[in-house]
Amino acid sequence: MRVRMFTFIGACLFFFLVFPAHGQSVEAEVPTANPGRPTVSTPATLTPIGYLQFENGTLYASDSQEFSRRVGINQVTKFTVLPRLQLLALTEPFVHSTGNGNPDNRPGEVFAGLQGVLLEGQGRMPTVSMSYIRRLYESPAPEIDIGTSRQSALILISEDLLGFHFDVNGIVTEQADGTIRRAQIGQTLSISHPTGKFTLSGELWHFSQPLTAGNAVGSLIAVAYPVRPNLVVDAGLNHGWTSTSTKWEGFAGFTYVLPHRFWKGKGKSQDNDRSSSQ
Repeated sequence: MRVRMFTFIGACLFFFLVFPAHGQSVEAEVPTANPGRPTVSTPATLTPIGYLQFENGTLYASDSQEFSRRVGINQVTKFTVLPRLQLLALTEPFVHSTGNGNPDNRPGEVFAGLQGVLLEGQGRMPTVSMSYIRRLYESPAPEIDIGTSRQSALILISEDLLGFHFDVNGIVTEQADGTIRRAQIGQTLSISHPTGKFTLSGELWHFSQPLTAGNAVGSLIAVAYPVRPNLVVDAGLNHGWTSTSTKWEGFAGFTYVLPHRFWKGKGKSQDNDRSSSQ
């Protein structure tokens, strides 16, 4: 496991040092990242048009119904192809877990989807989007309290008010256990505020657990720092409040926009004052 982690960290450092310098020599304008991590909430605004955005991180979780310890590497790729349309790919390349003293290493699940803007925010009008995500690969690795889904639909609302940034998500997913299908309902509220160069975030979230007749409720705090406009690093802590929630989760990662546009011409980018978001 240590070898894989060191390889991952080394690849990230190489990516930071080599690709930003090359991209900036080609294009004078560096795109601004629009992080969708580390909070559970996803922003309704999109990433810069024509640029690839990568959101990578590690999540450590403990004291859950399915495991005693779990470490996963997660990765989200976003690509906005039109002013109102963004493509998504979500993967968890590696999961290490322990339960009843038995360690296990597995690949995580793979999802793909899209997000479309229904209403562009102007003045006091929030940005409103909808998103659809479908599972492409089902992993045998244990899940955190939110569980996993075959497919999900989200409505996303983002707004800036009185120096604070708000992200509100309403989520409906389809969970399955064999031939049983159940609808899961989730709600999230994330609030962030810049403090100097840092951005502090707090979040409350709730997800029903239809397969076990429970409810997962948690609160999250996080901090993010923009190393450069197209690179934001983050870290945070989440605590579950119900008996069926994962008790503790710690996470750290980064959001990076590849500074190379895939087609010529100046497109409209979705700028966002926030520096963090999960």
